Amino acid sequence: MAKKSRKMQEALEKVDTTKAYAVEDAVALAKDTSIAKFDATLEVAYHLNVDPKKADQQIRGAIVLPNGTGKDQKVLVFAKGDKAKEAEDAGADYVGESELADKIQGGWFDFDVVVATPDMMAQVGKLGRVLGPKGLMPNPKTGTVTMDVSKAVEEVKAGRVTYRVDRNGNIHAPIGKVSFDDGKLVENFKAIHDVLEKAKPSAAKGIYMQNVTVTTTFGPGIHVDPASL
Repeated sequence: MAKKSRKMQEALEKVDTTKAYAVEDAVALAKDTSIAKFDATLEVAYHLNVDPKKADQQIRGAIVLPNGTGKDQKVLVFAKGDKAKEAEDAGADYVGESELADKIQGGWFDFDVVVATPDMMAQVGKLGRVLGPKGLMPNPKTGTVTMDVSKAVEEVKAGRVTYRVDRNGNIHAPIGKVSFDDGKLVENFKAIHDVLEKAKPSAAKGIYMQNVTVTTTFGPGIHVDPASL
């Protein structure tokens, strides 16, 4: 087992691992135990009592955080004609068709989100093997396959995050930066929480949210009391 750094040991000493903190206390403690030398990201993690192998228990979507993420995301849009112009006017970083697909096939990934109009999906679908593993494949469920490309681009730029339950029932999502005010981080946290609560599958039995934690980049995980959200 790798030896923990002195900073990590000091951070861990501040965390009571047997306790589930109220959301306000958890966020404050996460910021206090951040050991990164940069403006670290706060991330929330949920372990849900669902079976992602069943189609009616898959949870996936997107939300625009009320206070953004603190990250300037680069958006690539596959569109043509008027929709390409619309994407450019909305602030998309890259807009195009086959020339962008060729660059991606060649190993270029200088972007964070991919948006596409439905008529471009036949072309974009060929990139599934390279975009899929990176979580970059456009999907109607996350609002990234749409004719309203200006709205999609504007939402990403405003702080939209996507979430998807993995095969073990976990969901991870960023809620902002250490430099954010505590209140804004709590508000973002509650926004994510509300969306996931409403997404509870009717087929899910027992305790739905089995574990909720918040952490910073490289920092320790802090258990959160779901009731406080």
